[in-house]
Amino acid sequence: MTSIDVHDLTKEYGSTRAVDRLTLSVEPGRVTGFLGPNGAGKSSTMRLILGLDHPTSGTATVAGRPYATLREPLRTVGALLDAQAAHGSRTARDHLRCLAVSNRIPGRRVDEVLEETGLATVAGRRVKTFSLGMRQRLGIATALLGDPPVLLLDEPANGLDPEGIIWIRALLRRLAEEGRTILVSSHLMNETATYADHLVVLARGRLLADVSMPDFIERHSRARVRVRTSDPARLRAALLAGGFTVLEGEDGGWVVEGAKAEQIGAMAAREGVTVSELADERASLEQAYFALTADQAEFTAATTR
Repeated sequence: MTSIDVHDLTKEYGSTRAVDRLTLSVEPGRVTGFLGPNGAGKSSTMRLILGLDHPTSGTATVAGRPYATLREPLRTVGALLDAQAAHGSRTARDHLRCLAVSNRIPGRRVDEVLEETGLATVAGRRVKTFSLGMRQRLGIATALLGDPPVLLLDEPANGLDPEGIIWIRALLRRLAEEGRTILVSSHLMNETATYADHLVVLARGRLLADVSMPDFIERHSRARVRVRTSDPARLRAALLAGGFTVLEGEDGGWVVEGAKAEQIGAMAAREGVTVSELADERASLEQAYFALTADQAEFTAATTR
């Protein structure tokens, strides 16, 4: 089993508790989105999993073992935490070769990941000449180098152009379909929604949610129906009389809060009102996320008036 397992994990930096008795498992065969406001403890948790920090208490293991005990870690875990980590004076190929030698990874694998990440034509250039997006691709190539069953990626789409964003989505889905364990931290809700199967949400170091994407949206959003009719005033009056909250939609129709399409359809039929559009409106991941974390952010900007 190649799961990531965190049990009762706590990390304190002086008087600040960055991770607070966190317990979770990241399972293989799916992409797990790792979400939370700034200061939620996501980066600290990933560093603890990778042995870059020592926990105050609790444990974090990969495939049943602490990361520090892995003899050739790149063969088990691929990680991208900082795209700027590669030495600027090395070429992309030499950066990967050094890592391959230290982990007994065949040299051919260097060329394979350069090709896979779109860097083959610039492999001989020094890293300091790379754009942010190219450095990001090199970081992903580094994570893939050992063909690991486990991947931890922090903001993998950062700096990528539209083509690169589409590529990273497809890559994550393929890796999950191959049965790998993938944990992806991101602040981009709409982007996470395109590839994640499962979500782990933190706030102030504590676990808020550990659930599938559809269940998360279902639990943290209200039912809504979008309806358009030939007699909007009449239908609106009936809906208000029925106790529904009715909002005006952008296209001249109505949005009915706390309802399902079959309820509104039945009401329209009783009123003899012709309906030209009737659909349940699914909340976005972003809407559900903010509904859960609205009062959990450590850093918030003041609203202007």
